[in-house]
Amino acid sequence: MSINRQKLFTELFNQFLEINPDVEAVIVSDKQGLVMAGEKRSEVDMEIVSVLTSIINPIVKRIRDEFMFKKFGTASFDTEIYRLLFISLDESRTLSVVLNSLASVDKASPYAYLLAEKSVQILHAEEGDMIQLTIPNFEYETDETAHFDRVKNQIYQMRLDEGGVYRFKFVIIGNHEVGKTSLVRRFVESKFSHDYRATIGLNILAHSIEFFGNSIIYSLWDVGAQKYFKRFRQTYYLGSQAAFIVFDLTNRESFENVKEWYGELENFIGGREIPIIVIGNKTDLSDQRVIEYQDGVNMVNELSQNPNIKISYIETSALSGENVEDAFTLIAYHYISKSKADEEEIVKNDLIEELNSILKERKVIGEEFDSLLTLTIISENEFWSPGLQILSEINNLSECEKVKDDREEKLYKFSNGVELKSFLYNNFDVGGSDGVFCIFDARQKEHIDPKWKDVVIKIISEINENKVVLIGIRVSDKSDWSAIMEEFDVNELLEQKMVSLLFFKLGLEYRLEIYDQLKVMLNTIKYL
Repeated sequence: MSINRQKLFTELFNQFLEINPDVEAVIVSDKQGLVMAGEKRSEVDMEIVSVLTSIINPIVKRIRDEFMFKKFGTASFDTEIYRLLFISLDESRTLSVVLNSLASVDKASPYAYLLAEKSVQILHAEEGDMIQLTIPNFEYETDETAHFDRVKNQIYQMRLDEGGVYRFKFVIIGNHEVGKTSLVRRFVESKFSHDYRATIGLNILAHSIEFFGNSIIYSLWDVGAQKYFKRFRQTYYLGSQAAFIVFDLTNRESFENVKEWYGELENFIGGREIPIIVIGNKTDLSDQRVIEYQDGVNMVNELSQNPNIKISYIETSALSGENVEDAFTLIAYHYISKSKADEEEIVKNDLIEELNSILKERKVIGEEFDSLLTLTIISENEFWSPGLQILSEINNLSECEKVKDDREEKLYKFSNGVELKSFLYNNFDVGGSDGVFCIFDARQKEHIDPKWKDVVIKIISEINENKVVLIGIRVSDKSDWSAIMEEFDVNELLEQKMVSLLFFKLGLEYRLEIYDQLKVMLNTIKYL
């Protein structure tokens, strides 16, 4: 009997729509943009799928190319009506999630990654394979305001690169007999123990999984709930980077004590921001439950006073295994995302400090310019310009006037004195620029595109002397950097004109590398 993949997708997507009110439609399309499977809300016009397909068609190849290092290449694209989240399932198929214009991509992405994983399972399923189609209903509050000022029509990479190794410790706490140890054993050993034994102080287990192309090594601290162990628990919490607070859906006291456990956790971790999941366990005992799903959601929303701490809610069954693995997956997603964000925040602050240093110096000098600092970004495609995105982000505390916002040319003026210009390769003007930043993609190429050298020559020829040109070249492990540099030979031209030309490699962590190199560019501008 053959597998009815369409039926599986229909069930999976309908569940996804049911628990995500911000999602308008979900589709899987092939590399030509043709819809293979899809579901939408009844109130959405039937043309939504065809509109989405027409949007994906010209850029789906670009998305795959930009994220070829990933297991699931991911990008988001804003239109005036929708926010579109793309996840490449493999080389030829893409999952597209249509969100309403005010939806939070951060809130939708954990669901979307799980949906992608289950979609791949359906696409590659063989007869007899068991696929869990349920999508757990995670609930947590997010700060929507962080998304309002994003530069429109910019595809951006989410912080889930492939190839990382992450080691982290998280504690599992809650009243005794709520199923903490059983949840851990279900995850680590895929088995459930029917014999209850109280945790004597502490159980520590190590477990590793593959998560979206990354190695995740868990150190699971199953903390005993007995009051006489409380004086030791502060030591157990030290260094925790994530936490489960578990209660029993059939026991109201264990539910009411979640606040107490949260307070103890918050006190013992010293105010650090860590992802937390509140788990309502024992969904298999549906006829005995005294806590409803909405009670758990309300509890989490009440605890979520600090917008920087992600508190989620999920219901599980250690007996049946329902949602157990997804709970651990969610905590890994939050941890990796936070790790990436923390790492980027450091280099971002360094770049902001360098920028402010230049602006302060030029204000003191009192130079008469239309702007204090003019930077130009040149890219091949309007949908992928990380330089423009990063430079826009670090100036986001200033008011921005969009003087021009066309496909091939953009001009943004910020109240702090920064002017950003953006062009495509085929038509640009670098006159009046203090610095120019340009990216070329040389991955999987034996030779550079001849027009790339023409672009560099034009930049050097047109920019004023004593200015800076920064060229980023994306390469893969097999790329021959020396050969690439030889083909970019512009030394003779540089000898004729005093311009600082900097070439640098862009690899897997290209956003971090761009931050570092933009700082170098600004520092060079300051001292020229």
